[in-house]
Amino acid sequence: MRAYVHEEGALHLKDMNKPFADHGQVTVALKTAGMNRRDCAVPGRRGDDAKALILGSDGAGVIESAGEGVTAFSPGDEVIINPALGWYDNSDAPPTSFDILGMPDHGTFTEYIVLPAEQVEKKPDHLSWKEAGVLALSGLTGYRALFTKGNVKKGETVFIPGAGSGVATFLIQFAKKAGTRVIVTSRSQEKREQAEKLGADRAIDTNSSWPEELADETIDLVIDSVGRATFNRSLEVLKKGGRFVTFGATTEDTVELNIRAFFYGQYQLIGTTMGSRDELRDMIQFIENHNIHPVVDQGFTLNEASDAFSYLKETKQFGKIYIDIRS
Repeated sequence: MRAYVHEEGALHLKDMNKPFADHGQVTVALKTAGMNRRDCAVPGRRGDDAKALILGSDGAGVIESAGEGVTAFSPGDEVIINPALGWYDNSDAPPTSFDILGMPDHGTFTEYIVLPAEQVEKKPDHLSWKEAGVLALSGLTGYRALFTKGNVKKGETVFIPGAGSGVATFLIQFAKKAGTRVIVTSRSQEKREQAEKLGADRAIDTNSSWPEELADETIDLVIDSVGRATFNRSLEVLKKGGRFVTFGATTEDTVELNIRAFFYGQYQLIGTTMGSRDELRDMIQFIENHNIHPVVDQGFTLNEASDAFSYLKETKQFGKIYIDIRS
């Protein structure tokens, strides 16, 4: 089978042995796979001597076979992959067994994948294959950040720096359906306009003075995935006693914090990452109830996977990028 791998410091297509489902497992014939920034980071974490690893965390496809003991799924069932491995029940933090698909286990940039049956969910009927393939990781991350950790309430104002990311496009839609006011930022006028079309109430220029732009707003909740470049700027516009949820660091990991100003402001800083199977199922129900569709920017074939990586690194996209496995 064809697969896009990281091997001995290089990214390339490779013929790999097709896996087969054992007890409690299913074989999924993948149709699409979603790209995430994690996929760009994995090669740098593995070094130049590592053996071939199939990249990719997100995907959707059809059950080809089910191993002994599997009763929830049958061949022909349409499913999405849950990339949050070993985290089933909602909890304050993931269990020690938690991992993310795509390292150290083989991921979704391939024609077939074998997983425990507990790691797949029924594909929402209203989603196309390209939408289903990009849903789980970003949608789950956004859902937990907004609802479980952010404890968002109807009538609040939510501030989301970086309007074009995959998670941000989910957050905009989730927050609007929850009855909130949504404000986003972007350097790109085109992305600001796209965010407003998606439902954002305001979209301001990243390079503007946020306190000046938002002087007439009361920000109850910040959800920030950018990291150092926006952390203190976001904190500056958050109301006293407000909630700040962080789950990413696309700029730098280390942030300088004026701790006195922080505790005088009585701010709440909350970390999150991914989410549990319980939350994934709640998120799927939420998008079905509200007819929410993932925002898909562009697709690539498996042969064009290197181009997809380059495109994602340039942060040109608004929404998600997917790989069409069968083209």
